Order: sequence, then C-alpha cells, then structure tokens
Amino acid sequence: LIACGMLEHPDIKRVLDDGILAIIAGTTNSYIAEEILKSIGEDDFRLDGFFRGITLPPSFKHEKIEKLRESFPGDVIIRDGRWEPGKTIFDILDELGKGDVILKGANALNIKKRKAAIYIGHPEGGTIVASLQAVVGRRAKLIIPVGLEKRVPRDLDKIAAKLNSLEAEGPRMLPVVGEIFTEIEAIKILSGASAELVAAGGVSGAEGSVWLLVTGSEEEMQKAEKIIGSVSREPPYIL
Repeated sequence: LIACGMLEHPDIKRVLDDGILAIIAGTTNSYIAEEILKSIGEDDFRLDGFFRGITLPPSFKHEKIEKLRESFPGDVIIRDGRWEPGKTIFDILDELGKGDVILKGANALNIKKRKAAIYIGHPEGGTIVASLQAVVGRRAKLIIPVGLEKRVPRDLDKIAAKLNSLEAEGPRMLPVVGEIFTEIEAIKILSGASAELVAAGGVSGAEGSVWLLVTGSEEEMQKAEKIIGSVSREPPYIL
C-alpha cells in the first residue's frame, strides 16, 4: 500500500523526470523500488537481499542472511528516470542537491509528533547519517516510508538518549525529521479518503497488522476499498 502511494507522490513524479532519486535498501523500500522501477520499464529488480539491517525471529537460519548479504545489489539510484544498477547512496552522495529525493525507512514512528527514528549499527552512522549531509547541507528531500506497525507512543528523543548512553548495549538510535509516509498517507494520495488507526494485531500472518477507519465520499470510499483489497492479499515478505 505504501509502495503504491509513493508511486503517486508528486515529489517522486517530479524527480523521475529531472533529478536523482535514491531509494536506500530496506524491506519497506524494496516494495517501493519494485513499483517505481516497473513504472520506468525496469523488471529485473528482486526484493530479496535489498536490505542492510533486518529483524528476524530467533529460529531463522542466519546462514541464509549471510548469503544474501554477499549478493547485496546496492541501493536503487535513479537519475533523470534511468536506473543506475549497482550503485549505493555513498556513490552519489556528493551529487545530491536541492530537489533530489532520498527514501529511507525507519524502525520507530511517533505518529502524533510525525517523527521517526532509525536504528544505527554502523560506527560511522550508516546510510542515514550520510543522507543527512545532503538533506541538511544541500536541501535534498528526505521521505520516510514507514509502516504503522512501527508506532511507538513515546518521546523518540528520550528513547534514543537511553539507547545511545554509555551504559547501553546493542544498536544505537537516531531520531530524524523528514516527510513521514505511512499507510494513512498512501490511502489519502491514492483515493482522497481519510484514514485513522483504530486497532491492531492478529494471528496466522496478521501479526503486526492494523485496522484503519476510512472516511470520505462514496467515490473515495470505493477507490480506497479497491486499493486496500488489491494489496491485502499480497504474499508476505519471506527470505
């Protein structure tokens, strides 16, 4: 749903005509990359392996992850509507400037404050710290596609302070400011209808799912129902 919505985002349409679009590897962004690449006639993209950090259950065989890491395809870099396979955000970082767009997923979302936070595993801050050089330094646009299942109803700055403290272990965290794009924004841009989160959870594959209350005109409701129905039966992301 987020991927379909991103395809209709005005900044994505604009930058595909003129500019650089950097889709940083991640599971949410893999669906976005797939949709955008299809729209420009590129059908060779594969979802699996398009990530750097990933959360998996304890029972998962980590040997498979290592094999996927070895064949990491790079981020998706599109310049003036043409895909440049094999490149990463680091390869084109110095070229990013005003009006260019970076898509970077997140690990935590405060819906009320419209703020996201990203886990940091790399000692130099990873792709988000690199991206912020272009965003803050040269006014590239940062869009953060993130699913509502990552909602955290607390102050992300305070959480990050704890995770980044001297006493803590494990990943660090960086709260970032950018345009938040969830399923709610996707429904709005695709149908014109408004949506709000009202419940969540499920079993047998519905873990992490959300219930949305959708309101709008009859035409908007029909569009929203059709769109949600079309994506709700997508197969799960399985490595």
